[in-house]
Parts: sequence; structure tokens; C-alpha cells
Amino acid sequence: MPLTADVKAELIALRDPRPTARVAELTTLLRFSGGLHSIANRVAVEAEVDSELLARRTARELVDLYGVRPELVQVQGSGSPSGARFAVRVIEAGETLARQTGLLDQRRRAVRGLPNKLTTGSRPDLAAVWRGAFLASGSLSDPGRSAALEIACPSSEAAMALVGAAHRLGVAAKAREVRGVPRVVVRDGEAIRVALAAMGAPRAAAAWDQLRARREVRAGVNRLVNFDDANLRRSAQAAVAACARVERALEILGDDVPEHLQQAGRLRLAHRDASLDELGHHADPPLTKDAVAGRIRRLLAMADKKADTEGIPGTEASVPAGAED
Repeated sequence: MPLTADVKAELIALRDPRPTARVAELTTLLRFSGGLHSIANRVAVEAEVDSELLARRTARELVDLYGVRPELVQVQGSGSPSGARFAVRVIEAGETLARQTGLLDQRRRAVRGLPNKLTTGSRPDLAAVWRGAFLASGSLSDPGRSAALEIACPSSEAAMALVGAAHRLGVAAKAREVRGVPRVVVRDGEAIRVALAAMGAPRAAAAWDQLRARREVRAGVNRLVNFDDANLRRSAQAAVAACARVERALEILGDDVPEHLQQAGRLRLAHRDASLDELGHHADPPLTKDAVAGRIRRLLAMADKKADTEGIPGTEASVPAGAED
């Protein structure tokens, strides 16, 4: 996804100077991209990500913040456009790192959601939580009916923790499960823009907003075109029906039709697509549209009354199927 790649590239380049925010981002990234594993009866911390650049950045943060030197390896997978993924592993000091980040509690139990210190942190820390989650497993689709910013979560508890952080950032997010995988989803266009900006991707947020605005303008134009087409279609159907009824009325009345009503009927048939106002201008002498409409109504009513008396089809019977008066 080009949009996803653009957002991640901007987030990877971001360097938050606050230590607590860096810890929040790194811890969340570790939790959402792999977390804890058991290797040779030892606790190992592993993050599997979709770009070498992100893997190297994660490794560098582990060195800077915790003084551990992780192993960086390439693995095969289908999660990235190239099919390659990269794993950042800490085995030797894995348990110590897990305790320091809060991924293991004091009883050596894996945390199901996110460490409490992260979800109750400051606004910059909450933004860093979302940044780490998106870098680990986030995606952004194009604006439109199915537009969404989604983050795949390792557990329903982690999803709920992320939703709580989003609400504190002013972002309307929801947790749901898709094919057995918990996800956090932001669907509202404005909420997506706010989420991108909060995570630290202002360029992506602006680009998203511009793309969304263009899509909305295009959709609005399409709706207007469709509306105009529908109006034209209804007008054409009404004109067909009106002319058919007038023709039948003149046929029914024959020589009994009053001259002024006959004139209005002939005008209608001579200018089939004209409006009532335009018909009035064609009359000699000119008539108002109300006068034209009134004469045509009287013509039809007179013809229908005669048809009813003689037991023959009236003017409505001449209207083609699918046309409306």
C-alpha cells in the first residue's frame, strides 16, 4: 500500500527527544510485532517488521535505551511488498529487557495488553504508543467508502488498550475482530487525519486530507450529474406523456374542441420539449405559463369527460408504458 509506506517512512524518520516517548514507542512496537518467545528455555524478545530500515532503527533504539545488542536477521514472509521481513531478536538479555519494558510483570507473566505505565502516560507518550503500533502492524487505505486506518493487534486486551489511548488523543477508534485477528480501526476521514498528525506524520496527514477532499469533490460532482440525469429523464418522460394525452384529446374532441384550447394543444405538440413558459412565448398573442397550463388542463378534462360519456379510452390510455405525466 503506497499510503501505508509513506506514513511509515515519515514515522521512521521521526526522532522524539523525550525518553519516555521513545520507550513507549519501542515497547509498543515490540508488543505488536512479535513480543516474547521462549528459545532454549530462555525468554527472548523479538520484533518482526516489514522493512530493513525499521529493523535497524529498532535495533539502534534497543542499544541506546537499554544497552542490549540485538541480532538482526532477514526472514521470508508475505507481509511486505518485496516478500522479505526482518527480525530483531534479543536472546541473551531477553528476560531482563522484557522486565524493563514491562512486557513481563513482576511474577514473570507476559502482559496481555500493554504495560499500564504506557496507557496512563502523557499525551506525547500516548502518541508514541500509536506510532509504535502503526509501525509494527498498521495500514492505511485510500479515502473513500472503505477508507480505514487499521492496526492488527496481538490480543483483544492490546486492542482495547490502543482504543483507550486513541480516545485520550481525541481519535474515535473501535476494536473489532477480523478472521480471528483483533484489530483497531479508525474509519472517519477527519479522525484518520487527526490520528496521522498525532502519531507524528503531518505530511501524510496533509496529503490524506487533500486526497480525501478531491475524492469528496469528485463524488459530489458525480452525484450532481446523476441528479441532473434523473431530472432530465423525468422531464423527458413527462413531456412524452403530456404530448400523448394532448394528441388523444384532440382526436377525441375532433371538431368540438374550442379554438383557444386547440391552440394550446397544437403548441404543446409543436414544441414537445419546451417549458410552459416557453410555450406561452410561442403563442399569438403571448400567454403566461399559467394560462397555457390552464388551457391544456381544460382540454384534457373536456376530452376525458367526452370519452367517459361515450365509453371509449380516455387520454391516460394513450400514455406509453414507462412515461409519467
